[in-house]
Amino acid sequence: MRKPLAEFIGTFTLVIFGCGAAVIAGGDIGLTGISFSFGLALIGMAYGIGSVSGCHINPAVTLGVVASGRMNVGEAIPYMIAQGAGGIAGALVLMIIASGKADYTVAANGLGQNGWGAGYLGEYTMAAAFVFEVVATFLFLVVILGATGAGAPSAMAGLAIGLALVVIHLVGINVTGVSLNPARSIGPAFFVGGTAIAQLWLFIVAPIIGAIAAGVLFRSGLLDAE
Repeated sequence: MRKPLAEFIGTFTLVIFGCGAAVIAGGDIGLTGISFSFGLALIGMAYGIGSVSGCHINPAVTLGVVASGRMNVGEAIPYMIAQGAGGIAGALVLMIIASGKADYTVAANGLGQNGWGAGYLGEYTMAAAFVFEVVATFLFLVVILGATGAGAPSAMAGLAIGLALVVIHLVGINVTGVSLNPARSIGPAFFVGGTAIAQLWLFIVAPIIGAIAAGVLFRSGLLDAE
């Protein structure tokens, strides 16, 4: 249970601090601050639980690692269950904390849920959202698989991966709020409901496509270290 527990805690942390930055502090820190909140939360967990589970804290990452040949499906299933549970638990705790402010409501203020279209941040189209999530997740997995591969300086992996997440958020928050991570999207959507649930499919399907594509590329040997 050590690895699933680590993945639960890591995903919980990513949601409560990443989404929490948007919900509780977004007006003060802006998009740049939110971007760094996600990246720094990941960096902290990479060094906190990386030696236990590898700090995937993302079902798409886990599937990308499976596709790369570095993990089998039997190992991946407990990871993904724990990640989903961590995302939901993180969103629940965030909702409880945010509800302590008199003028907060889930319906009006949300929980940092992902989305697209009219009324959502930059109001980008579904096609733009889908392309962004596939491409950004693919590139994120390239960083992850490269930084954790043979010959890479392991001490720097967490920093490289976290900074990649920062720059992806800097570019993409206005497009989709940035998912790359089905568990990060499922947690807030579970409590917000409505459009967040209706649009959730994209934030499950697109990251998985991008992650598996990167994993297959590494498994082919075209990018993996010799």
